[in-house]
Amino acid sequence: MQKKPAVVTCPQCGKEVVWTSDSPYRPFCSERCKLIDLGQWATESYRIPQAENGAQEDH
Repeated sequence: MQKKPAVVTCPQCGKEVVWTSDSPYRPFCSERCKLIDLGQWATESYRIPQAENGAQEDH
């Protein structure tokens, strides 16, 4: 009995994508969505929030 491949949602457009080694852009559905995401990282549209702390530590 073969295992059914997982289906994930493209983080960029929301389209369903089968998660297999045959999917070259996973978790994205296409090269376009992959490049849009890369561009958002490059322009610093994505940011990791920094915990606000009243006291700054100097090392």
